[in-house]
Amino acid sequence: MRRPIAYKAVFFVALLATALAVGGALAHAYELPNKIDLSRDEYFVVQKAYAGWNRLAYVLLIQFVSMVAIAYMSRRIPKVRWLVAAGIVFFVCAQAVFWTYTAPANAVTENWTVAPDNWEVLRQRWEYSHLAGAMFQLLAMSSLIVAALRGRRRHG
Repeated sequence: MRRPIAYKAVFFVALLATALAVGGALAHAYELPNKIDLSRDEYFVVQKAYAGWNRLAYVLLIQFVSMVAIAYMSRRIPKVRWLVAAGIVFFVCAQAVFWTYTAPANAVTENWTVAPDNWEVLRQRWEYSHLAGAMFQLLAMSSLIVAALRGRRRHG
């Protein structure tokens, strides 16, 4: 039995949105070693590069909705459904890290335009929470890739 085109299209959207989310997440992870020891002034200049990154929330919304849709569409294909469900759990973990550590640091620093006395502690939380989020997003992507491969039908 072949998969309907809608199934393939939604799976493609889930993979693409997750890849875009991983890209942003890994950008933070890759730059961490070069940013973690910057002086206050240097760090706050570098942080200006993230102005507007909140628009990536749309990608995350598409990622989540498409993953939930694939989980539903795969409800009769356990070997796919459970992997997609794992991807959703990893996505939720990435979001939990963001809202627990990253967003509060953004709020206190007014998106890194104000340097409070504890800015170095906030920097540590911000940087390492992004690293953790990148790891969770990478696990979500890996789960989706394996699900896509396991869900393939053999022909002939």
